[in-house]
Amino acid sequence: MSCILSIDTSTNVCSVAVSQDGACIFSKEDFDGPNHAVKLGVYVDEAMSFADSHAIPLDAVAVSCGPGSYTGLRIGVSMAKGICYGQNLKLISVPTLELMTVPVLLREEVEEGALLCPMLDARRMEVYSAVYDRALHEVRGIQADIVDSDTYKEYLDRGPVYFFGDGAEKCMEVINHPNARLIKNVHPLAKWMYPLAEKRIALEKFEDVAYFVPFYLKDFVAKESKKLL
Repeated sequence: MSCILSIDTSTNVCSVAVSQDGACIFSKEDFDGPNHAVKLGVYVDEAMSFADSHAIPLDAVAVSCGPGSYTGLRIGVSMAKGICYGQNLKLISVPTLELMTVPVLLREEVEEGALLCPMLDARRMEVYSAVYDRALHEVRGIQADIVDSDTYKEYLDRGPVYFFGDGAEKCMEVINHPNARLIKNVHPLAKWMYPLAEKRIALEKFEDVAYFVPFYLKDFVAKESKKLL
C-alpha cells in the first residue's frame, strides 16, 4: 500500500487528507468556503507535518480534477503539482463526480442493479453529472445537463437511480420519477479519495506534472464588475 496526500477544492468545501494502507489517517475539512486560497496551504502543511511526525514517507499526491469550481480546481491542482514537483512525487487525478460515489457506496444500502448519478450545481437548473453502475463503470459520461423531466428518464425507466451532490436536491421535483432516490449531504471530500487513488496507483495511471490541467468542462467566463469607476 502507498501513503497518499489527497486534495479536494472542486466545490466550496476545502479538504485535505492523508491515507495509508487503505485507510484515512488524517483529515481536515472546511465547509465555510470558498476559502481555498486561505485554508488549503495551512491544511497541506498540517497533513505533511503529520506524515513527517509519524515517519511516513509520501508516495503520491491525489487531487480532484473536476468538473467543479473553475477557481477552486486551479488552486487545488496548482498546489498538488507544486508538491509533486518539489518532492518528486507521483501525481494522481481523480474525477470529482466519481469521488462523490465513494461515500454512497461505503455508507448507503444501494439497491441491486441501481445506478448512481452524482450532481454538482452549475446554477439555475443546470448540473454537471455522470451516471455510474455500482462497480463504477461509466454508464454515461460527464456532461452539463439542463435538467427537466426527461433528462434521466431512460435510466430511471430501467430501475432505481440514486441522485446526490449539491445539485441533486433542487432537481428532484423536476425529475419526479418513482425510481428516483435522493441522498442528501454528499460532498466530494479528500478523505474518500484513497480507494480511487490506490486503484490508479495499481494501474500506474499517473499524470504528467508539467502538463496536467483540470477538467473544467466549461470555459471560464469572467463577470463584469458592477462597481462604478
